[in-house]
Amino acid sequence: MTFEWTQVSPDSLELEGKNVTIVGGTGGLGRALSQFLSSRGAAVTVVGQTFRDSDKEGIEFVKSDLSSMKESLRIAKLLPAEKTDILVFTTGIFAAGTREETKEGVERDLAVSYLNRFVMLRELLPRLKSQQFGVKPRIFNMGYPGDGQAGNVEDFNSEGKYKAMGAHMTTVAANEALVYDVAEKHPEVNIFGLNPGLVKTNIRNNFLGENSWKSSIVEFFIGWLSQSPEQYARGIAPLLVTPDIETRSGAIFNNKGKNIDPSKPLTKELVEKYAVESAKLANKVLGW
Repeated sequence: MTFEWTQVSPDSLELEGKNVTIVGGTGGLGRALSQFLSSRGAAVTVVGQTFRDSDKEGIEFVKSDLSSMKESLRIAKLLPAEKTDILVFTTGIFAAGTREETKEGVERDLAVSYLNRFVMLRELLPRLKSQQFGVKPRIFNMGYPGDGQAGNVEDFNSEGKYKAMGAHMTTVAANEALVYDVAEKHPEVNIFGLNPGLVKTNIRNNFLGENSWKSSIVEFFIGWLSQSPEQYARGIAPLLVTPDIETRSGAIFNNKGKNIDPSKPLTKELVEKYAVESAKLANKVLGW
């Protein structure tokens, strides 16, 4: 069931005292979001590989290779979860034309775009306790929820017949399923899904080829027709702090901040299957 929330001007936000952690906050949408939230007074911690905002006040950097589950777990243990009010996951890529695997044996898109989030949340959820503003800690999981994807949970790590788009749709479905699974099992926090739609970033480099003519053409048209990362960040920021969603854990939102319906294929049974397969793969890598 969809619902409305009261949208306010991004420039009216006063975020002093808010502690925000953005996993993937060093590039693309995550970086734009970290810049805007810090400009409104929030204390922001960003996790990523290359920090480009050392000249910006209010942003702290934690270096990490988020394609590694062991590294993601190590970083999760270091993050100040106890005082975190808002946790945002934005890191992601597209699956490559031919299957790529990390040193830990995980299909690369699955590792970067999804499994690190699952691993980090296992560590962070018990420590997300901040209620300094009278609301539960909030988690925002960025992907493409509501796109009607079921993915292929039976070949979760894409070890069978490989197709790039099929592999990526599995990460899309897994991220949406993660929202519903956490909402069901962890009422002590609020979790939401974000679907930014098409935005000009480097997310497609792994699929199209970095600096390739295909990438240049595709990103040109996306940039011409769609929001910029900065526009999206400004538009979505009020949603992150509105009191109107406090009792709506598990809701998902489009690029305009409008609440949208869940993907029909993601039944309760399929959501649980994704949770089970995620745990199996994470356990295999981490020896849990």
